[in-house]
Amino acid sequence: MCSRLRVRAACAATLALVLISLGGPSRAEPLITRGIGIANCGKLAADLKPSEGLNHQPNYLLYYWVQGYLSAANIYLLNEYTNYVDMSEVDEQIILKLVYDFCKANPDDKPVSAIDKFIREVKKVEAKDDQVFDPWEQ
Repeated sequence: MCSRLRVRAACAATLALVLISLGGPSRAEPLITRGIGIANCGKLAADLKPSEGLNHQPNYLLYYWVQGYLSAANIYLLNEYTNYVDMSEVDEQIILKLVYDFCKANPDDKPVSAIDKFIREVKKVEAKDDQVFDPWEQ
């Protein structure tokens, strides 16, 4: 009886080690962008409800992600081209409709592709030289 318990315990311990090693974090390539903006468009389009505005969780998760992404893009635009996207002109209805329409038409793509296109095409505000800054410069 004692040896059967030892065999079972050894098997259980071995199985636990195998499962732990399989479930651990894997080392993937480093990420530049993360979040809902790089989700699958087909799935996201099914979850978005633009008519509900920010009262629907997937909608506000996307919108707030886009605000951060645009803010980061603006730092680049300011320093590289001395212009930027006026964030006061980018409301949730514009973003939700833009991403929803893009994702419905491109289910295998990612929402960030729609936002990148938006950034390239939207009218920019020209900045003055004193508005250009490097936030990491000491």
